[in-house]
Amino acid sequence: MGATATMHTVPVVRFTVAGEDPAAAARVLGCEGRPYTVIYDGNCKVCGRLVNVLAEWDKHGVLEVVPSQRPGVRARFPWIPERAYAESVQVIRNSDGKTWQGAAAIEAIINAMPKGWLIGWVFKIPFVRPLAERFYRWFARNRYRLGCGEHCTYHPLDVEYDVDQAA
Repeated sequence: MGATATMHTVPVVRFTVAGEDPAAAARVLGCEGRPYTVIYDGNCKVCGRLVNVLAEWDKHGVLEVVPSQRPGVRARFPWIPERAYAESVQVIRNSDGKTWQGAAAIEAIINAMPKGWLIGWVFKIPFVRPLAERFYRWFARNRYRLGCGEHCTYHPLDVEYDVDQAA
């Protein structure tokens, strides 16, 4: 005699410490089915402001913009390592899955925008791409300090532990 499998629904509880969950308030633009998907850090206030700029620029609706913390993002794009979402913005061309990150993602966004060629030509100048990538990596490492300051409730822990005092 065979046993029948039963399915159970388990409620999921999310706790938030020190206020509203920033990822829940992160802005989503567009919907699935657009030519490009931009995945950004929904906890970063600077990134959130830049998403507002994208909303202004995207007159033709070519971008779907979602925070990396949104449920289902990792399952939708399984080839992107989880750590990559924390390190930089990700841009995916939905027709073939081509993915850019960091400064290359910014270049892809600019080129996808109407009249993006007015700015995009800068990346064709020798040494601009490596310099843009260095600047982007610096920005990504410091984004919580740039956007939030000391008052921000969400930034990586900066804890110094003195071994001599603990003993």
